[in-house]
Amino acid sequence: MRRVLIATTLVLALRTPAAVAQEHPHAHGAPGERLGTVHFATSCRPAVAQRFDRAVALLHSFELGASIQAFSDVLAADSTCAMALWGIALSRWSNPMAAGNRPVPFLRQGQRAAEAAMHLAPHASERERDYIRAVNLLYTDYEHTDQATRLGAYERAMRELVTRHPADTEAMIFHAIALVASAPPTDRTYANQRTAGAVLEALWAKQPDHPGLAHYIIHAYDYPPLAARARAAALQYARIAPSAAHALHMPSHTFTRVGMWEESVNTNRRSIAAAIAAGSIAEALHAADYAIYAYLQMGKTREAKAILDSLPALAARFDPSAITGAAPPSAAFFALAAIPARWARERRDWREAAALEPTASAYPYTDAMTYFARALGASHTGDRTTARTAIDSLTSIERRLAATGEAYWAEQVAIQRLGAQAWLDLAEHRNADAVARMREAATREDATEKSAVTPGPLAPARELLGDMLAQLGRPEEARAAYRATLEREPNRRHALRALHGGAWPTNP
Repeated sequence: MRRVLIATTLVLALRTPAAVAQEHPHAHGAPGERLGTVHFATSCRPAVAQRFDRAVALLHSFELGASIQAFSDVLAADSTCAMALWGIALSRWSNPMAAGNRPVPFLRQGQRAAEAAMHLAPHASERERDYIRAVNLLYTDYEHTDQATRLGAYERAMRELVTRHPADTEAMIFHAIALVASAPPTDRTYANQRTAGAVLEALWAKQPDHPGLAHYIIHAYDYPPLAARARAAALQYARIAPSAAHALHMPSHTFTRVGMWEESVNTNRRSIAAAIAAGSIAEALHAADYAIYAYLQMGKTREAKAILDSLPALAARFDPSAITGAAPPSAAFFALAAIPARWARERRDWREAAALEPTASAYPYTDAMTYFARALGASHTGDRTTARTAIDSLTSIERRLAATGEAYWAEQVAIQRLGAQAWLDLAEHRNADAVARMREAATREDATEKSAVTPGPLAPARELLGDMLAQLGRPEEARAAYRATLEREPNRRHALRALHGGAWPTNP
């Protein structure tokens, strides 16, 4: 009994007023709610089985505030249900594909839930104890052990769980997304992703209404060479779980990768509306970034401007301390920086780009986007002082990220710094240096993959190289760079128009 009381007390302590206020208001689901079909067997009381399945369905769609609430409701009805605490701990980890290190307050809350689950582990089955031990590895010694190491340990534990319990399809599904999340970002063979995708596709053929299967197939193949494989899942996921804002947004990852702009806009508009209604402002902002990217590729500047104009109202409602949907706080800050930069840069409004001001956040790589756009804008308008200052800021951010173990983002900022310096070199008539730096940036960008937080770079390095070569009167080399851009970023408007001629059209 003492273990039960300790665990319950810990869970109640985890649910801060801010988090509870933004979590899903329906303990058993709203009338007509559609989240797909999930069954996760547990040793908890039979009376909570349906509620537990709903909580897992929410978790599979990364509706994290709602899943925390749902698992808490299960625990309230069955105080010995250790797996409810497992669900809270895994929800607290947030979107496994989220960029960057988790904020310490979120890690602390997740660790407390995982430890509370361990207190109740004697009430659980051997299989359930394996789940609980695995989720604890995400948080063990987080103060001193880097995130990649902990995520790798979790993936291995889930792999072992699948081996020990081969009939547990839920274990296979959770292991698959862990395999994708832990994939090295520089592995261009996509070994983890291919392995996970094959498992998920085989299971999806047998469980076509399972939200996690369609969802994770999209993540597994969210890379230019693999994206076409996710087309079927992208077309079905929103129909499987239309009550989940993230299920409405997630297909746009595939639509973006294959250049289906109209489909991306349509599904993101639905996601934004659903996320705002649920109070998931970070999710709304994330979907808005994908939507404005698609609108700009279609030349629909009026619709894109409407998204830009919506930012102040969304920013005013955004609470970075709360877990609500799939998008973590970092994704919201990313969108708040990326959207104005995309608006200016995609339209080649260099003066507007040069005037952008960064919004301070705990995520330096979001600030870097603003400085990158500012540097490009300043170099194009002849404001070399502003360009140099922005490049200095990029250098500082790159060093900070490297020093804090954010190797992926340090490299992304390094690529931006090289591109920005290349255009300043060109403005100062160091043409050979400019082309050499721009080629290096393109080569380094080719060696990495985009994060799921973004629909695409503010300015693909190969596309910038094409622009530079065209400006220098080297049209054949420029065309080769644009064609290479389109291999990674299909239907990019600027690359297509640069290849075939024509000015940037706008709608009224």
